[in-house]
Formats: sequence, C-alpha cells, structure tokens
Amino acid sequence: MKTSELVFIPSPGAGHLPPTVELAKLLLDRDDHLSVTIIIMQLFVGAKHDTGTPISTDRLRYIDIPYDESTMALITPETFLFTFVEHNKNHVRNIVRENVIESNSVRLAAFVLDMFCMGMADVANEFGVPTYNYFTSSASMLGLMFDLQAKRDEEGHDVTELKDSGLELSIPSFVNPVPAKVLPEVVLDNKGGAKMFLDLAKRFRETKGIIINSFQELESYGVEYLLSSNANIPPVFPVGPILNLSKAKNDSKTEEIMTWLNDQPESSVVFLCFGSMGSFNEKQVMEIAIALERSGHRFLWSLRRPQPKGKMEHPKEYENPDEVLPEGFMERTSSVGKVIGWAPQTAVLSHPSVGGFVSHCGWNSTLESIWCGVPIAAWPLYAEQQINAFQLVVELGIAAEIRMDYRSDMRRGINNMTVTAEEIEDGIRRLMNDHEMRNKVKEMKEKSRLAVLEGGSSYASIGHFIHHLSI
Repeated sequence: MKTSELVFIPSPGAGHLPPTVELAKLLLDRDDHLSVTIIIMQLFVGAKHDTGTPISTDRLRYIDIPYDESTMALITPETFLFTFVEHNKNHVRNIVRENVIESNSVRLAAFVLDMFCMGMADVANEFGVPTYNYFTSSASMLGLMFDLQAKRDEEGHDVTELKDSGLELSIPSFVNPVPAKVLPEVVLDNKGGAKMFLDLAKRFRETKGIIINSFQELESYGVEYLLSSNANIPPVFPVGPILNLSKAKNDSKTEEIMTWLNDQPESSVVFLCFGSMGSFNEKQVMEIAIALERSGHRFLWSLRRPQPKGKMEHPKEYENPDEVLPEGFMERTSSVGKVIGWAPQTAVLSHPSVGGFVSHCGWNSTLESIWCGVPIAAWPLYAEQQINAFQLVVELGIAAEIRMDYRSDMRRGINNMTVTAEEIEDGIRRLMNDHEMRNKVKEMKEKSRLAVLEGGSSYASIGHFIHHLSI
C-alpha cells in the first residue's frame, strides 16, 4: 500500500527548519500511512542545520537544494526571501517529480509550506495537490496579517502610513489596542515590502488549512478569532508547542557552560541570548555590560560579532570578547558571570539555575522559554519580534520590557538605536524580582506540557489535521 507523501518546504534559517522537522516527526508518529520529504533551501554558504546533520529514514527524508551564488546575486534587501523562493521553484519541481511523482511507493498528498514559501503553492497546483501553510509564529500574528490584508484590499487602507504615527490599532486577534510602533518593519515598508508581506495573507486564504505552532491555552483570544471568524480564513490547527528538545551536542563548549551553571544557585542566573542572527554594535555591547555589572545579578551572556554590513551571514564568535567590553569587565565579574559565544539555548533554559531570559522574542525562543518556565525580558530585534514582545508583556504579562519597539535591520546590517544601561538594568531587575510574572510563567509551563499530551488541545488538533488530509 502506498503511503501518503507530504512535501514540507521550510524557509531557510535557524528559526524555520527545526519546527518543521519536529512537526514532521510528530505526524509520522501519529499515522503510519504518512511519509514526509523535507526540501531544504540554503541561504548561506556552508549553512549547517540546527537540528544536526539530518539523516533520512524510510519515511522521513531530507533533500538539500545547494547554495547558489547566482541566485543570491539577484536578491535585494527589499525582495529578500520572496525572490529567493521564486528562483528555487524549478529545483523543487524537479525534486518532487523525480523523488515522489515517479515513485512506486508513495502518493503525493499535499505540500506543507512555511509562511515565506507560499510561492511554492504554484508548484503544488501544477501537481494537482492541495497546500497547507505551516505558520511558525503566533496565532495573534496570523490574525494581524489577515486583518491588515483585508483592510488594505477591502477598505483601501495603506498600512505603511502608520509608520511613526504613534497610533494604536484595534486588531481582532489581540485583546489590547496594538501600537503601530510594534508592527513588523516589513508591514511599514512602502518600497514594496508591505505589499509582498500582506500578499502572503492572500495566499494563506487559498490554502486547504493552516497549521500554527502555538496552543489554545497560550493564545485563547487569537486562536478563537481564527477558528470562529467568518473572514474567509481556512481551518486552523494549533499544534504547538513544537520544539526541538533533543539534548545539546556534547562538546567541550557545552560541557563548560553546563558545568558553570551547575555551580550557580537555583533561579539566580540571567541568560542573555538573541537568536541565530542577533548581535549588537560595540556601543550597545558596552551598555549591556554596564547594566549587567550594576544589576549585581549572575549572568550567562551569548555575545557575538555582528555580520558585515550588507552581507547575509550569521554573526561570528569573538576571538577575544575583551576587545568590545569595558576595560576590566571580565575580571570584575568573573565570580558571577560568564561571557560565551554560541549557546545551547534549550539546555540552558532547562537548567534550574537559570531564572530569567533576556531575549529577542523570536517565536521559537518564546515557546522554549514558556516550556521551561523561565520569564523573559523582551528586547526584540527584527521580523515580527516587536509584536511578540507586545504580546508577552501586555497581553500575557509573562515578560518584562527592556524596549518593545527596538528595531535592527538585519538584512542590511544597520542598527541606529541604542538602549541605555539604565533601561537594560531596570528590565533585568524587574525580570528577576517580579514574583507575579514568574508565577504566571510557571502556570503557562504546565499548560504547554498538558497541551501536547493525549487529551490535550494540541494533541487533538494534530488528529484533526491528519483527518483533514483525507477529506
């Protein structure tokens, strides 16, 4: 009997592949009649998968599209992923034809596309199969996209005019009015970015359904809006939290970090980590260092060198962090702090000595922090992180604010904002001393774990999705 083959296409980047792999594994565990091919597009030279080196099995295989310098030469900061995806369509078409359509053991059932890969729905249509969207951010963010797209197309609103307006918006997937200053930068981009981004919402409406990496108990208001809306929204399946909880690689750096954490008191360490693309200029690094020293709290700081301006590269490690830190900082804080490069984030957040997380508020990091019961100090950088920070601080009350409207243009390597040491220190103190916030996070931790167990809301939603595939 042929298995039903799902073709997953995640966006390139550390935040997108791991939840795709984990969702695929979850589906395969739940239904023996499914198989999955994950097609991986390379955005960086020599990119490595954050899930480790993927190993294909009988029912889960990985196929790489190699890095193509000629494709990258066509990409501008304004078009970025949209152009990249467009230029990989032919690769995907050939891979699916050769590995799935011409196979005697599988039947192509559907494409499951990351939010930025919706252009690949054209390829799915050519093969006569439906498309599902795998939305790896929040349900509330998805609701915001639908609402802004509808206002643009049905009411003629130009959302880019909201930039620097100071206005607040009524968005049906949020309880509180949403300040324009926390909208994603791309939504405010009048050079074509806003149009391309909101056009994605139009493509979402054309899908057979939307899988969301969130759970009912975390975003009851946003999920309810999506489920009950009459606004031409396909069926939604909140299946999260989908996390890569595999153990950190057992190397000398990880061992050194975990050994240091073992020597710290319970819930005493502030962990600072800003995602796969997160880094700061020297002026901002100085302010962070001053704030940490003044706060008196123990800290573990993932500090990395910014990528060169205009280059799409991951931040690199500092050979000598002293070159960007205040003179004598490392010596003065040696008994309470540790400065590192790359960090095994999930392992660190899971450690009992960690009591707070200064984070960029990427959605994967947010879910990991909730899963581990660690409160956040919100310092968003790019993408939809500002709206995530708003949700955590204002909507849910499980984060302290450092600066909710901070923005860094990661595509161009430009950063014109500086958060002062005073702001950072204040955020860290609230993070470590707000017991009500800490209790809320612990409650949400329990709810996140119950959601994925049999009888939980996300467990049920996975079942609904599998059934929906056969309709």
